[in-house]
Amino acid sequence: MTAVFVAPIIPADFPELKLLAWNRYAARPIPAEEAFELYERNWRFVDAEHLTTREAKLIRELTRVFGNGVLLIS
Repeated sequence: MTAVFVAPIIPADFPELKLLAWNRYAARPIPAEEAFELYERNWRFVDAEHLTTREAKLIRELTRVFGNGVLLIS
């Protein structure tokens, strides 16, 4: 398995991720893979119509790196 090094993500910098990380200190960085898992597990709570351009780009990049191009949502 190849290690992927992606910079930690600060939930407070991304409005929808901040909401998903409600039970954490939003200013504390979390591993990028953990951020991806939060989006994937809790997508039903994400208001996709209000994603900022920056956050949408983050989700695309996390999906490329950790989801092999697929975000498993329903």
